[in-house]
Amino acid sequence: MSFSIKKQTEVVVVDVEGQLIVGNRQELKQKVLDELEKGEKKFLIDFSQTGYIDSSGLGVLVSLSKKIREQGGELRLFELTKLDTLFQISDTRERALESF
Repeated sequence: MSFSIKKQTEVVVVDVEGQLIVGNRQELKQKVLDELEKGEKKFLIDFSQTGYIDSSGLGVLVSLSKKIREQGGELRLFELTKLDTLFQISDTRERALESF
C-alpha cells in the first residue's frame, strides 16, 4: 500500500495504491488529518489504483468525512472499490425502483 499526496489548485488529492486494510488505515487517516490541521479544506481521495478496501478502511473514510465536515471542509471519493461495476447504483430511490 502506498499513499501520495499532492495539491491540485485548492484540492488536496490523495492517491491510494494497493489495498486499504486494517494494517494501514491509520496511515491514510493521519496523512489527511495532517493536511486538515494545516488548514486544507478540500480533499479528493482517488481509489482508482486500489484493489480492495476492508470494513476498517471504510470506517476510516466515514471518520474522515465527519472530521473534515466539522472543520468546514469537503471530501470527495473517486472510484471507491469499483462498486459501481458490481452493482447498479441510482441517484434517487425512484430511479432505483424504475430500473427494475
